[in-house]
Amino acid sequence: MKKEYAQLKEYMDQSSRTVAVTGAGISYLYGMRRLKQSVGRMNAGRIFSASYVRKNPEKFYAVMKDAFLDATFVKGPSEVHRQLAELERQGKLCGIVTQNLDCLHTIAGSKNVIEFQGSFRDNVCIDCGTRCYDYQVWNQGHMPRCEKCGAPLMPTAFCRDNRASAEVSQESMRKAADLISQADLVLVIGTTGFRSEEYLSKMRAGTKLVQINPSPTQFDQIADLNIRADAAEALDAVLNG
Repeated sequence: MKKEYAQLKEYMDQSSRTVAVTGAGISYLYGMRRLKQSVGRMNAGRIFSASYVRKNPEKFYAVMKDAFLDATFVKGPSEVHRQLAELERQGKLCGIVTQNLDCLHTIAGSKNVIEFQGSFRDNVCIDCGTRCYDYQVWNQGHMPRCEKCGAPLMPTAFCRDNRASAEVSQESMRKAADLISQADLVLVIGTTGFRSEEYLSKMRAGTKLVQINPSPTQFDQIADLNIRADAAEALDAVLNG
């Protein structure tokens, strides 16, 4: 494995614009539950609607707490999240594209984070439509409420019957594609490639792709380098090798 780590470090040393693409793998390993586990027998599509949240705000909050919030605010960022933030601080990483909703990259200190599925950083009132751009509203032990009208807030991307949800998704994916189009090295970490065709198709010719994932994925055949190891170990080799 030392050979693969050395190759990764060489790629990063030679790169002028490295972008990381991260998925649920870096969160599940450190305490995040799968949404299906938290939802149980309830219909996920029904839960992510303003009508359901209006009638059952605390049930919705309980699902969010079990699936995301405990891992975000109690367990906090993993070593991988912190390492990626440090790489950005050192100028070795210019941004992160993530499918994750948990805000753990931001909490770890990363600045340029594009959450193409949305996250708890962008919320909308289900009644008056007021937006709230603060993930800390979910760190109060109860369902967050709109400061203007008192109705429940939902993560904008979750509120499927709100027009802002589609707008957030489109704008976030555009930003992800723009960032990827500027990269000369893309690190794919802990993801099997959910919606990846929408941004990786924008990669320039000659851009290298490195996958860091213990398990096989759809990237196996297109990656310039596959590292079958824990991402924390691989990134430690880059930072301290």
